[in-house]
Amino acid sequence: MAFWNRNPLIEEFTRARNDMDRMLGRFVGASTGSGEFGTMRPEGWVPAVDVSESEDEVVVRGEIPGISPRDLEITVAGTTLNISGKKEEKEECDGEDFYRCERRFGSFRRVIELPESIDPDKVVADADNGVVTIRIAKKPGQRTRRVEIKPAARRIAVPS
Repeated sequence: MAFWNRNPLIEEFTRARNDMDRMLGRFVGASTGSGEFGTMRPEGWVPAVDVSESEDEVVVRGEIPGISPRDLEITVAGTTLNISGKKEEKEECDGEDFYRCERRFGSFRRVIELPESIDPDKVVADADNGVVTIRIAKKPGQRTRRVEIKPAARRIAVPS
């Protein structure tokens, strides 16, 4: 088990965050995104995303179950990726009273800032089982370079 999983201070912060998420969820009557699909915000829901980077590309994966690719719009302007779409409620439930409704419907927009090294003209996207994967190539010669960190030289104080 990793150190941070046993650190009492981290455990206390995690408990406090979970408590806050539950309180906020009860207050707004909706999920706050802690382990459930999407994140609730005052303006509506946004799909959860993962952003990763390799030498050759940046990959963005977003959870969008129940949304057809034709109902999505993906654009890149400079280094800004915009993902927007709409999830329609297919049927109305006349005569039913809901005690809890966690499924989210309506429009969403997700804006993600990307590194300067991306090539906005080389973007591909595909959707599979409710996950959209967007691959943005990096410009040739703009690869990420790891910088070595050297220890600082120690100075020895000389008594006067």
